[in-house]
Amino acid sequence: MQVRVSPGSLHGTLQVPGSKSHTIRCVLLSLLAKGPSVIHNPLASGDGLSALAVSKAFGATVQQQKGRWVIEGRGSQLLVPENCIDTRNSGTTTCFFTSVAALVDGYTVITGDQQIRRRPILPLVNALNELGAKAFLTRPNQSAPPVVVRGVMKGGNTTINGFNSQYVSSLLLSTPLVQSTTHLTVVDALEKPYVQMTLDWMHRYGVDVANDHAYGAFTIEGGQSYKSGEHHIPADWSAVAFPLVASVITDSDLVLTGLDFQDSQGDKRVVDILISMGADIVKDTEAGTLHCKGGVALQGGQVIDLSDIPDALPALVVAATQAHGSTVFTNLQHVRVKETDRVGEMTQKLNLLGCDLSIVEDSLVVRGPTAIGAGTVSSSHDHRIAMALVSAAMAAQEEVVVTDAECADVSFPGFFDSFRACGANLEVMEDAEL
Repeated sequence: MQVRVSPGSLHGTLQVPGSKSHTIRCVLLSLLAKGPSVIHNPLASGDGLSALAVSKAFGATVQQQKGRWVIEGRGSQLLVPENCIDTRNSGTTTCFFTSVAALVDGYTVITGDQQIRRRPILPLVNALNELGAKAFLTRPNQSAPPVVVRGVMKGGNTTINGFNSQYVSSLLLSTPLVQSTTHLTVVDALEKPYVQMTLDWMHRYGVDVANDHAYGAFTIEGGQSYKSGEHHIPADWSAVAFPLVASVITDSDLVLTGLDFQDSQGDKRVVDILISMGADIVKDTEAGTLHCKGGVALQGGQVIDLSDIPDALPALVVAATQAHGSTVFTNLQHVRVKETDRVGEMTQKLNLLGCDLSIVEDSLVVRGPTAIGAGTVSSSHDHRIAMALVSAAMAAQEEVVVTDAECADVSFPGFFDSFRACGANLEVMEDAEL
């Protein structure tokens, strides 16, 4: 699919979908809880559906209803999957359920699409082996899936690098169901809000974890059980970033609704970063809304540390191209091992459209403001890059074409329809029409 975007602006009201990160955690814990759990407002596309399919493979019974899922969990009595598990494009699902597989007395094979088969998982595999499971990768001299896992994991002591918080969350979610206590040490803890989100969800399902509050040491008691329940998925702050940035850099007047300002999602910090750049954004924490008016000159000159909010890079970089001065993004090593190397991809694509970005060691320097010109750019099958490029195209001088754009559905189903409903001038063309 390709999207042709003409310059324009956004007006009216827009509600983003439920959070991908929350949905996957809630689905996994519903599988590991005995009995029925009800999930309201799940992300019913992309990564959310991947997690739901994998939970079925381990024995969950699922009813998909409009606006909610009902999951009959298995507790610790998980089934050995009958077939290889394909997580498609969901890195979170891949990591999280790799540890779930270590709870099962049998072999589980987990793989995904081409991007997943490039994303490193070896640190997690090594940790599972230290905790008593048997796990290995199928390809020699590779650090990425396919991965084979056999339980049963026992617990014990392990140390893992925290540059990817998904490794940490994966172990936290599954180790309460093992036989013995697990002591988890995390080196170089990054993406800490995502780990806190995991701890919050575990608490909602009845399990608490002792930790040092610096996210460097955790003690997880074994022999516990999760309790089923009824839960609501909040709106996705990571998805909020794209209509928000599109509004900031154009002559827009947009209200974003359905937001939870108390949520642990780290990407809500994007709002404060944009406000510090001069954006006209008004928060209403009681109503759960953001009112954004564009047409205000943005100021660069900041150094923005992305250690805890790596997914915010594509959107924030677009905003920085329209800010006066140089904006520097730092702590990017984990940003480069997401669905794509988002640092390199955003640099290459925005420079192609006439912007001025350069990579300097572990930093990305964006100089602005620069005019965004016409051109054709690919999303590289990365949902956040697709949405960032569409947002940038709203402020372009001429038409921009974004190819391979269907991946936006991974975390924001109806993204293009939502933009069009708010006045964006864009045309979606399926491959068969080209």
